[in-house]
Amino acid sequence: MTRVRRTSVAFMALLLVVGLRSAPAQPAPLSGLDAYVEQAMQAWGVPGLAIAVVKNDQMVYARGFGVKELGKPDRVDEHSLFAVGSTSKAFTAAAVGMLVDEGRLGWDDRVVERLPGFQLYDPYVTREMRVRDLLTHRSGLSRGDRLWYGSTYDREEILRRVRYLQPTWGFRTRYGYQNIMFLAAGQMLARIAGMSWDDLVRTRIFEPLGMRRTNTSVLVLKDDPNVAMPHVRAEDGVHPVPYRNIDNIAPAGSINSSVRDMAQWIRLQLGEGSYEGQRLVSPEAIREMHAAQMLQRIDPESEELFPTTHFQAYGLAWSLQDYHGRKLAQHGGGIDGMAARVALMPEEELGVVILSNLGGNGLVGALAYRIFDAYLGVAARDWSGIYLERAGRSRERAEAEARRLADARIRDTRPSLVLERYAGTYVDSLYGPVQVTREGNGLVFNFGLDFAADLEHWHLDAFAMSFRHPVWRESMGKRFVTFVLNPRGEVEELVVPMEVDVPVPVHFRRARKEEGVTATSR
Repeated sequence: MTRVRRTSVAFMALLLVVGLRSAPAQPAPLSGLDAYVEQAMQAWGVPGLAIAVVKNDQMVYARGFGVKELGKPDRVDEHSLFAVGSTSKAFTAAAVGMLVDEGRLGWDDRVVERLPGFQLYDPYVTREMRVRDLLTHRSGLSRGDRLWYGSTYDREEILRRVRYLQPTWGFRTRYGYQNIMFLAAGQMLARIAGMSWDDLVRTRIFEPLGMRRTNTSVLVLKDDPNVAMPHVRAEDGVHPVPYRNIDNIAPAGSINSSVRDMAQWIRLQLGEGSYEGQRLVSPEAIREMHAAQMLQRIDPESEELFPTTHFQAYGLAWSLQDYHGRKLAQHGGGIDGMAARVALMPEEELGVVILSNLGGNGLVGALAYRIFDAYLGVAARDWSGIYLERAGRSRERAEAEARRLADARIRDTRPSLVLERYAGTYVDSLYGPVQVTREGNGLVFNFGLDFAADLEHWHLDAFAMSFRHPVWRESMGKRFVTFVLNPRGEVEELVVPMEVDVPVPVHFRRARKEEGVTATSR
């Protein structure tokens, strides 16, 4: 164990003891939850976490655990701000529902009639895309997240460029997670409402619910003293990282909030659009959001994990399933160094929100099921241990793939050209330009704000990417850049996978000097 890791573990253990001494009494169904959370956080290496539980329109539990930043004493409480990631999508869907209630919009309106200039790769899909399609991940498009994630493009430019994202599946034929369609929904809302998406959700949702700590941009966090810092896991332990500015994709995931504020949002959902006697959205709109819109196959691993579950589907920004005979609507959220879960069990008038400051951890989902089990009175399962074991299997598969790649490497080869001849600008209609520069004794790949990697010769004209940013190192795994030469021995293309979950590589054409390519060239 490294010195950093030993220090972090000891420091967290001390804080956990202090937290247990001062914790108030727990609701009867949640007896033992505090101790379980503390132990699970140690097992996962999660620095800080907060939970709120709503039952029968009351927030019956709200508590913070651990620290806001490793190495510093400030503890998480129920008011601490976290990035809630993609749980923001339900706010966009609710805002659509509000305009539907007012007759200003319809769930099945054509998007092109509500958002002029909207264009996708397929003319048929452009014409037939409906408002509900934007909110259900059935566009046929894979993510294309590198358009916004770490890029320099604003909301308008991202939507303009999505026309170059070729479909991966048939329209409405299967579920395929897609953030940019939620951006389209947000821009459509802004046009109809005459205000930005940010102002719309603030005035129509945050303010009526008393969500005074909640905001839509990391730019305001610097003035707040109670903010949990993101953390990522690296080879030598867990480290804090800066917040990721994702204002350019805000309707899909930019909200920052506390569990106390998010509990009010849960009360609105469980109250079918009513909060403390005030009607914000109709019961019909809430039911539409919680209704199955796109069916999902249950994979063998999920069948093993949830033997009582018979269906999985996606509603309007909510994932749906049956769980021990009850309907469960939930959504996860993840952005650099943060993981979140919001889950509702309407028949039990029960809802849970868990926010944490370690990216990619499964503990937020595990704790939601632990709490639901407690209220349902079903046999207790060690959900943290189950999810931790699954995470271990995933790491083992990644390590095995890395070994297969190493075994396939062709030894004792050299690049076809001197390194300087690989340097230059390469362009793609969707993503725009990437730069390859000669630095020191090697090459460096650059895209956007911080998608940078040192290139190490692997074999032939392929180079392994060593990402400089810790988030990229963790999420991207082993990636390669391959240069393609033409018959004249000149570099014609750069081929590289750009997305986390899409292995299909992107072909960047080498730009000519006279083209004068910029980040926003059209």
